[in-house]
Amino acid sequence: MNKKEKFLPYTAPKLEAKDALAAAKAYYQKINQRRSVRHFSDDPVDPEIIENILKAANCAPSGAHKQPWSFCVVSNPELKKAIQLAAEKEEYENYHSRMSDSWLKDLEILGTDWHKEFLSIAPYLIIVFKKSYDLINGEKKKNYYVNESVGLACGFLINAIHEAGLVTLTHTPSPMNFLHELLERPENEKPFLLLPVGFPAADAEVPNLKRKDLDEFTYWYQ
Repeated sequence: MNKKEKFLPYTAPKLEAKDALAAAKAYYQKINQRRSVRHFSDDPVDPEIIENILKAANCAPSGAHKQPWSFCVVSNPELKKAIQLAAEKEEYENYHSRMSDSWLKDLEILGTDWHKEFLSIAPYLIIVFKKSYDLINGEKKKNYYVNESVGLACGFLINAIHEAGLVTLTHTPSPMNFLHELLERPENEKPFLLLPVGFPAADAEVPNLKRKDLDEFTYWYQ
């Protein structure tokens, strides 16, 4: 493959300054409505919506374009229940012995505990796996910046979920080995993140939290 075949011309969409500012403000106003939701409706979600948010996640940048991720989409009720029970077993241990007092104190504002009913109620669970290496014809092929790449893909995924009018929660029961076993994933994959996906319940509530102001998390060098 010669250089012309390896590369394609690219021109970024050009916006006038006022239009770029308007677009940035509109995007912020929309994404600022994103919240982590723990109360889901069991209303069905069109699987084509899920397919498209997954395609959006796959647009994330990755080290050497290895795309070191797998997305497992679970809608089977029995399997969702098995995941819930396994997650609750680990979470019970976390809340009763593994978490420090300061950690538990910080969680009080969220009102969380070891019960995870949403894992059965949400119509879909998307489990993201990271691949430290690929297996191609039995041969290991190294991947690069795996955690960073998969983290970026999860960010794209969460944004796409919000854009589609759905809600989710970044759930990380620890340890997560049970996901590898229940979903029978290959040896080169490790669970990275569990996302219940669906519509919010009619009576859904979220903690009354405030995000940091711009000057609390940015540092400008001019």
